[in-house]
Amino acid sequence: MAKDRSQRDEYTTPLRRLLLGIVVLCLLGIFLIWRIDSPRVERFRAQVVDRVVPSMEWAMVPVTAAVNLVRDFQSYQRLSAQNQELRSELRIMRAWKEAALQLELENARLLDLNNVRLDPRLTYITGVVMADSGSPFRQSVLLNVGERDGIRDGWATMDGIGVVGRISGVGPDTARVILMTDASSAIPATIQPSGQTALITGDNTQSPSVEFLENRELVRPGDRVVTSGDGGVFPGGLLIGQITEDPGGRLRVRLSADFERLEFLRVLRFHSAPVITDPGDIVGPRRPEAALTPPETGDG
Repeated sequence: MAKDRSQRDEYTTPLRRLLLGIVVLCLLGIFLIWRIDSPRVERFRAQVVDRVVPSMEWAMVPVTAAVNLVRDFQSYQRLSAQNQELRSELRIMRAWKEAALQLELENARLLDLNNVRLDPRLTYITGVVMADSGSPFRQSVLLNVGERDGIRDGWATMDGIGVVGRISGVGPDTARVILMTDASSAIPATIQPSGQTALITGDNTQSPSVEFLENRELVRPGDRVVTSGDGGVFPGGLLIGQITEDPGGRLRVRLSADFERLEFLRVLRFHSAPVITDPGDIVGPRRPEAALTPPETGDG
């Protein structure tokens, strides 16, 4: 067995060396032929290419497929980067869109306030709603205007369409507004076109009830409800809402003001209203220095 292996090695080793030498010579010859700058060699190279390359198309198929695969992968990477960039820009645009919508809503609210027609003798000041009470037993909001802006207790407030409530409690920079829906609210009103007078009282619902109506037969759902001006607290002719009827047959008022989105309120300066000498303590207690000031005497 050892002899057979040695004989086999004696034949195969020279053959390998011979084949390797032939391959090296062929490669060297091809290199020289491709490097020689001669017209004859150029024609020879052209003939070789014309005969060999068309028959080697099958060998180029996997190479072409691999190149296309690499290019597709690079294109996918570029698309992925662009997709992430577009998503980031989309998030930024959504934030800008939300800001634009908020500005559009605020602009619409202010335009509604400007479109309200009031008595020319009435002046007003516009305040921003800062917060609400958040209590089911008290319906009120807080405005960013107060004593420094000349606000007084009892003045009426409106949104872009109808009456919202009245001032009840004034601080130096803030004022509390008791809404019409609050249980302590009661506003004298006139129902048009019948001219019936009634009292619109809140009961902590979105539709205050109609009380002390003179003749119910003259009132129909859809009739217009405005302030009557009785008592001198509210100016007359301010829109409150329309008459509606609940399932139990009780008359209520569908308010014109949008109580779900109160952002700006117009405080009406109604100087004909009676002066309230005892201010509300909803915003804050009476200042101690006012309570400690001794009363003036007439001794001079």
